[in-house]
Amino acid sequence: MRNLDVTTLRSFVAVADYGGVTRAAGFLHLTQSAVSMQLKRLEELLGVDLLDRSGRGIALTASGEQLLTYARRMVALNDEVIGRLTDQAYEGEVVLGVPHDIVYPAIPRVLQQFNAAFPRFKVQLVSSNTRALKEQFARGECDLILTTEPERMPGSECLAVKNLVWVGAIGGSSWRKKPLDLVVGSHCIFRGLVLRALDNAGVEWNIAVDSESDRTLEATVSADLGVQALLEGTQPPHLEVVDHGGTLPTLPQHYINFYGGDTGGEVRETLGRLLRQAFDESHRARLKVAG
Repeated sequence: MRNLDVTTLRSFVAVADYGGVTRAAGFLHLTQSAVSMQLKRLEELLGVDLLDRSGRGIALTASGEQLLTYARRMVALNDEVIGRLTDQAYEGEVVLGVPHDIVYPAIPRVLQQFNAAFPRFKVQLVSSNTRALKEQFARGECDLILTTEPERMPGSECLAVKNLVWVGAIGGSSWRKKPLDLVVGSHCIFRGLVLRALDNAGVEWNIAVDSESDRTLEATVSADLGVQALLEGTQPPHLEVVDHGGTLPTLPQHYINFYGGDTGGEVRETLGRLLRQAFDESHRARLKVAG
């Protein structure tokens, strides 16, 4: 296995750019003999002549011209990696707010991809309800937030539109009970819509659990003690969409809105791009299954 040395490639690029060893050595702050030795080792490693030394000046051979393209890319990539990992511009923290019910499955993958791109930049994930997140964003406590809302709101970017569906325990039967036992979040933005939909459909209901804790709500539903409304595709693996056959009312679609995505800077732009990509992929996958 033979490996190319970036330092040697940098010297080769400098010789090509400056038209000779002397000028290249001055640019690199090396002696002429050091640069000449690097070029000789590079030619021996590859087994080809890279420089045509027959004339008064130095010209690249056909092999040298071919290597130059790769050498520029390798040197540039090396410099990009070093800059990304050491530049203080890529150190810091960004606060991302996401509603509880859409953290999975998209957000863990986004955080993993972002960390790979900016390992020295920390993402502080704040998980709360949409109302609280919008208040925190307005106060400047969150840099970027996602929300689940019945429409696209001013100042936001819509990342996806998802159906609000009834969710229950796998193989459960609590959705058949009359009155219907509901499991709802105290500050859930879906709460009013769900209750109005049931009232308009003439379905009697009873709130079985009213809690701010997502774990409490999830445990209650998984125990088949009630049903709840979630965005399609966000239910945990131990819950399923209820196939009620029209017994329960159809719920309205909801928008996943993105706030703060129009702010500049490579770090935030990258995080925004990953969020758009994650929810776009999720939306396309849902449409494919439905089709």
